[in-house]
Amino acid sequence: MSLPDFTFLEFLVNSIDILLVWFVIYKLLMVIKGTKAVQLLKGIFVIVVVRSLSAAFGLNTLLWLMDQALTWGFLAIIIIFQPELRRALEQLGRGKLFTRSAVQEDDNPDQLIEAIIKATSYMAKRRIGALISVERETGMNDYIETGIPLQSQISSELLINIFIPNTPLHDGAVIIQNSHVAAAACYLPLSESPFISKELGTRHRAALGVSEVTDCITIVVSEETGSISLTKNGELHRELNAETFRELLESELSLENKTSSSARWNWRAKKNG
Repeated sequence: MSLPDFTFLEFLVNSIDILLVWFVIYKLLMVIKGTKAVQLLKGIFVIVVVRSLSAAFGLNTLLWLMDQALTWGFLAIIIIFQPELRRALEQLGRGKLFTRSAVQEDDNPDQLIEAIIKATSYMAKRRIGALISVERETGMNDYIETGIPLQSQISSELLINIFIPNTPLHDGAVIIQNSHVAAAACYLPLSESPFISKELGTRHRAALGVSEVTDCITIVVSEETGSISLTKNGELHRELNAETFRELLESELSLENKTSSSARWNWRAKKNG
């Protein structure tokens, strides 16, 4: 084989190798998109940037700290994300690692907002207990898998029927993902905060618990009082009136406000009773 042929063959093999690596990286990024692993990657990126700046400016102590973080960080990742890694290996065994849900994101969240407002208003008047979580940037697939999958179009009638007492799906949380009802009867983590009011029940504790580990918005309708509460970022806002509730949902879920929702969370409400 002549030198030009060998060079071309070597170039072809290396090109295929690089393309395959980029394809695998791209698919992995698509799999973890919208999950807690995305926040982890952002943290690793910050550490790498700080380490580079420390090396450039001769900040030896900070450089040593960043080196330790990178050295032991991978072990911490394995421990912290052990459930996610186990699930990824299970999906790989089933041939589903690179597959994603067929549900597409809705570009018009107005239907979602109106459905939630109409359903919660109906249930509050009749004191029907409800627990509804709306997924945002942090994925909630871990909790969706604990419930009954629905993947249904959102509607107030569907939400009301799910929470009617003594029906198979009423006990648990409904999780809304990409403006679809992803699953019902889901289990959410209970908050272990010692500052929670003793009068709050399991629904409020679950709403607080999931807001402490994700950026979702969770709505609670009290079965005892019919009041509407909302949790976000580990904070509980109770007894919201109709006007405040609507303004809050619109500011947090409207398409034009998604990128600036944190800046618009500037109202005060009663916290933890």
